Amino acid sequence: MSAPARSVLIVDDEDGIRQSLASILHEEGYAADAVSSGQACLSAVQRRPYDLVLLDIWLGDMDGLETLRRLREMAQPPVVVVISGHGNIETAVRATKLGAFDFIEKPLALEKILVAVRNALAQALLQEENRLLRAELNRSQTLLGESVPMKALRQLIALTAPTGGRVLIYGESGAGKELVARTLHAQSQRAHQPFVEVNCAAIPEELIESELFGHVKGSFTGANEDKTGKFQQADGGTLFLDEVGDMSMKTQAKVLRVLEEQRFEPIGSRKPVTVDVRVVAATNKKLEDEIARGAFREDLFYRLNVVPMVIAPLRERTEDIPIFARHFLAEFSEAYGRKPREISAGALEVMAQYPWPGNVRELRNVMERLAIMCPDERVEVHHLPPELFRGGARNPQPAATLAEARHDYEREMILRKLEENHWNMTRTATALGLERSHLYRKMKSLGISAQEN
Repeated sequence: MSAPARSVLIVDDEDGIRQSLASILHEEGYAADAVSSGQACLSAVQRRPYDLVLLDIWLGDMDGLETLRRLREMAQPPVVVVISGHGNIETAVRATKLGAFDFIEKPLALEKILVAVRNALAQALLQEENRLLRAELNRSQTLLGESVPMKALRQLIALTAPTGGRVLIYGESGAGKELVARTLHAQSQRAHQPFVEVNCAAIPEELIESELFGHVKGSFTGANEDKTGKFQQADGGTLFLDEVGDMSMKTQAKVLRVLEEQRFEPIGSRKPVTVDVRVVAATNKKLEDEIARGAFREDLFYRLNVVPMVIAPLRERTEDIPIFARHFLAEFSEAYGRKPREISAGALEVMAQYPWPGNVRELRNVMERLAIMCPDERVEVHHLPPELFRGGARNPQPAATLAEARHDYEREMILRKLEENHWNMTRTATALGLERSHLYRKMKSLGISAQEN
C-alpha cells in the first residue's frame, strides 16, 4: 500500500493563483486544497491536519501574519510558507519571527515554489518524527508505581530536576537507576541538550580516562585519531556516571577536579576544554563503606552526594508488581504483534511472593518472555517460569517452629509437583499420592490458588 499524499492548503484571495497552485501541486503528486481567507484557513486546519500551508500575506478578512500567529498557537501547527506580492524585509522578518518556514515573493516562479514546498514538507516530516520520538521517550521514561517509596521519589525528582544540583542515586542492580537519571534530565532545563551515559564498571581502567576526557591523536598506543570524551559530549546537558563506585582512585581524582573547575585537558593535550555539565551519578554500593576501606574518595563523595535519591528494591514495594507486570506485558505484546493479555490473580500472587533479586529488570525480562511464549490470552500460574517457584522464594525468612517448617516444605513440594505436571490437578494428585479433593483442600490451607489447566 502506497503512503498517502502529503497535504497542502493554499490560502490566497486571488482565484487564479489558487487554481494555478492547486493544479501544479496535484501534478506533482500532492493533495492540495485551496481557500480564499484567513478565517477559512483556520476552519480548514481545524477540520483536518495539513502538512503544509501556503499562506498569502494580503487577505480580505484577516491578514496573513495574524492567520500565521493563530496557526502557530495550535497544539500541532502545520509548517507555513508565506507568499506575498508586496514583500519587504520587515514583513519577511516578522513572518519568520512568528514561525514561518520560508517567505516567497510574487510573481511565483514554478521551480521556486516546488523547491520551497519540498523543503517545507521535509521540515514537517522531521517535526512529526521528533514529536513521535519525544512521545515515545516520555512513555519510556515514566516512573511507574504507586507505592509510598515511588511517590516520594517522583516528588523528589520534581523538586530537584529544575535545579543544577548534583544527584547521587542509590539502588540495587536492575532497580531503575538509569531511568531515574533520564527522568531528571527530561524534567530539567537541559532537557533539549545531550544526555550522555558512562558505565564506569564496564570500561577497563586503562580506557576510562580516554572515555571521559577524550584524547588527541598519537597520545598513546592505539590513539589513531582524536577522540571527544563524554564530558565534552555532554556539554550543556547531563552526564550520567553509572556505577561510580567502581571508578579507580586515579580517575576519581580527575573527575573531582572537573567538577570543581568545569574544565579539563584531553589526554595528550595541553589545551583546556571548558564545559557546562550537570553530573548525575549512581551506585549499587554503600559508598561510606567504600570510603572506610580506602576505595572511594571522601571529597568526591561529598561533591556528588548533593541530593541523594534511593530506589527501594522491588521486594520492598510489592504493590507495584502488578503495575509493572501489566505495563511490560502490554508493551511487549504490542511490540511483537501479539494480542493484549491479562494476568490472573493467582499469577500475580506468585509474582508478589517472589523476591525479585534482579528487581524491575528481571520482572521486565519475565514479562517479555511471557509475551512471546504464552499461548493464551490470560497468563495463569502454570505459564510462569520455573524460577519463580524455586528455593524459598515465598518464604525468605527461615521457619521459626516445626509447624512452620512443615508448612513451608509441603507448600514448596506441592508447587513443584504442580509445575512438573503443568498444573493438571489429577496428575498432580496422583504424583503426590493424594485424592484430588484432598489436594484441593491442602492447597487452600497452604494459600495456593487452584489454576486448572
